[in-house]
Amino acid sequence: MKSIVKLTHIFCLITLYLSFSTGCKKESYIKYSKGIFPDSVIDLINLNSEYDDYNTALFSIEGVCPVIFSSNRGSKGAQFDLVQGVISFGFDQETGFFSLNSDITNDIYYGTIISKANTAGNDFGPYSYFSSNDGYEYFILASETNEHGLDFFFLKSLPRFENAVPNVSGLFPVNVINTRNNEAYISFDFNGDSVYFCSDRNGDYDIFVQKRNLSVATDLFLSGSFESASVVDSINSTSNDKTPFVYMNIMVYSSDRPGGMGGYDLYYSVFRNGKWSSPVNLGPKVNTEYNEYRPVIINHQDFVNQAIIFSSDRLGGKGGFDLYLAGFSLPVSRITY
Repeated sequence: MKSIVKLTHIFCLITLYLSFSTGCKKESYIKYSKGIFPDSVIDLINLNSEYDDYNTALFSIEGVCPVIFSSNRGSKGAQFDLVQGVISFGFDQETGFFSLNSDITNDIYYGTIISKANTAGNDFGPYSYFSSNDGYEYFILASETNEHGLDFFFLKSLPRFENAVPNVSGLFPVNVINTRNNEAYISFDFNGDSVYFCSDRNGDYDIFVQKRNLSVATDLFLSGSFESASVVDSINSTSNDKTPFVYMNIMVYSSDRPGGMGGYDLYYSVFRNGKWSSPVNLGPKVNTEYNEYRPVIINHQDFVNQAIIFSSDRLGGKGGFDLYLAGFSLPVSRITY
């Protein structure tokens, strides 16, 4: 329990927005047909505070990149609640210059979700999932309870249209997964037929997968009777493996297994021929001797590579865990489930 509370997670409600500056440039000046996320780690300075800031979730909204993350700034280091902000990035096709901006916001749409999601305990690992089988947006987080430690809860609302205030229902417990142990950091796969999360139900934290029937509405699946989940053997170690995030056929996550740079490092695995590959460390451009935690993948069709947002307690930030962005290339290929 202590390690999950200390090592926070980022829920980044992100709208992937690219501001290419082609409007007033002649086509002959374009040297870069695609944008490039820089592989240097960039501090999301205006989102961070002297306290712990982490755990992002992604929302796709045109023109902006809104984020919701977990922070204990409001209680001056005592309790973690959800906070909203915004990230925007751009790429100059003539010079190759990448720009990045971030700031705290007070948007009524996300504020409504946050007001419904925050509880009297610590709230971690927010995650957004659009369910194509019922047309609803689901917001799932892990909240601290008196009885079971960290349990999953979900909210349900229609997707955002213009500046409408969402009609949010919940919080509802995710009965299909929750146990008397700690469960946190949920992520659906691309097809939506598998749900990944971490739990200490077997002792140390492992990454589990819960299969689902796509003919069952998402809210009925989440609130249904408990079902046993399987350990993802090819990914887990004898140490703590946490915070899975799945994009296409790639999973990124954090682990304090031996052989890393120190503390928790970020790793990725590729799903091929029905199985996850052996983990690959993201290396010294991202990982440090400190703790790197809760990676979330950003992908944009006009960039040649991907980016991750993650949290780290490395030196040079504002204090505690801070949020960072770094570009990197993943071997994303056509999914073969």
